[in-house]
Amino acid sequence: MSTTVAPCYQDVEAAAARLEAVVHRTPVVTSRTLDQRVGAHVLLKCENLQRTGSFKLRGAYNALALHRERHPGAGVVTFSSGNHAQAMSLSSSLLGVPATIVMPRDAPAVKLEATRGYGAEVVLYDRAQTTREEVAAELAGERGLEVISAYDHADVIAGQGTVARELIADAGPLDLLLVCLGGGGLLSGSALSARALAPGCRIVGVEPELADDGARSFHTGTLHRVRDPPTIADGARTPCLGELTFPLIRELVDDVVVVSEQAIVDSMRFLWERVKLVVEPTGALALAALVSGVIQPPAGARIGVTVTGGNVDLANAAALFAR
Repeated sequence: MSTTVAPCYQDVEAAAARLEAVVHRTPVVTSRTLDQRVGAHVLLKCENLQRTGSFKLRGAYNALALHRERHPGAGVVTFSSGNHAQAMSLSSSLLGVPATIVMPRDAPAVKLEATRGYGAEVVLYDRAQTTREEVAAELAGERGLEVISAYDHADVIAGQGTVARELIADAGPLDLLLVCLGGGGLLSGSALSARALAPGCRIVGVEPELADDGARSFHTGTLHRVRDPPTIADGARTPCLGELTFPLIRELVDDVVVVSEQAIVDSMRFLWERVKLVVEPTGALALAALVSGVIQPPAGARIGVTVTGGNVDLANAAALFAR
């Protein structure tokens, strides 16, 4: 499969086989308190408990494994605020593929340290001076590296699709699937799986109000962009949906909604206090649509929610909760 051609569900199945001995089959967690609060049965897919602390390992490993088959010995470059960076760094170590990671200077310290700890080369950039895409493109040209996007890459999308595949297999039929939205890799892959395995399930992407390019793009049919949006959900600070993810989301997803920064904090606090899950702001994004009332499901509906990451800076979390 070309990495510039949209993947299909068969690619998700192939990725699942490739990942079976590499990723954790993360648990699906429920909460009676949460069910009572929203009047539905909520099933939380806990990718905060995944290796590297987020779902990103699925797409990164799948893409890097296929890259090694196609281009033995060749290196790659990617860009990320943290979770994809860690996933690519670990995958490069496991597969023996040299990786260079472009990260912002103000990336969360916990994510920056972990990325370096897994062994990849980290190149820092200043958000005010340039973009990560420009830095990665320059490095690719200078060093002859393949750019692997954190979201707009067919093999990455296929790997991310294994999240919803596992959720539906373990939780059973769903009436609604809520997925956080940044660049669209997870939402696109999840939609591929849900359409194949649960065709009656309604699929909704959730995005921060302060980074609502995906919602505007979805509802207008025209690609919108943002530049360095100031949302606390750093995993959703992508400038726009991708050439692959935008049409997939338009075709397969039922709706995209936005939530406030306060709703994200409230969702994060609920997961910490009541469900005992350490979750970062982006990881709480999908649930925020439910607990804030942006999404009001039918009584008794079965709702799958992606809890996407747990790589949180504890000092920042304490400051958010103190507000």
